[in-house]
Amino acid sequence: MLRRQRKHSTTHIHLLIVGLGNPGKKYENTRHNVGFEALDHFALKHEGRFKRTKELSFCSEIRINNEKIILAKPTTFMNESGLAVQKLVRKYGIENLDKLLIIHDELDLKPGVLKLKLYGGLAGHNGLKSISKHLKSNDFARLRIGVGKPSQGQLGKNYVLKPPSRTDKIKIDDCIKRTTDVIEAILVNGYETTMNEFNREIQ
Repeated sequence: MLRRQRKHSTTHIHLLIVGLGNPGKKYENTRHNVGFEALDHFALKHEGRFKRTKELSFCSEIRINNEKIILAKPTTFMNESGLAVQKLVRKYGIENLDKLLIIHDELDLKPGVLKLKLYGGLAGHNGLKSISKHLKSNDFARLRIGVGKPSQGQLGKNYVLKPPSRTDKIKIDDCIKRTTDVIEAILVNGYETTMNEFNREIQ
């Protein structure tokens, strides 16, 4: 399927970075929206501005070292993130999913822990499951922002839709800021070198 998408390509891009979250003020500052916040921070540094597109996303096009980078925040809500990502992959003619980086919240990591992961399982994350379903592949990179596990008896789906505690927010906000360093390292050094450098340092 992905190999036939070259005909949809309109421009060459170096990397498509998708931050996951839910649109609307109701969901701002919740644990599930850290992917949006990470992209907002990255775009601010690189003078990117988001505009609504027909690919079911707010997108920003920036250039770093003369390479074109697309930032995207889906408007489909988390559980249907794959609809937007599929449209973006088609628009930019992405055949090699190494050009796709997903930023998302991670229950299995403590607040403040940031990890870059290549491929592998989806850990029950509905946004990732939707992307995998629509792309028919798990072969994309993920930048995982730890938000911690819910307390005993609390459902994960309710936990992620609430803001973090004040203490956790400080840790998560610091984590969000550090995503910019990780992304910039990926653009220069690639995934493997960046994983070796940052996954040890950002515990």
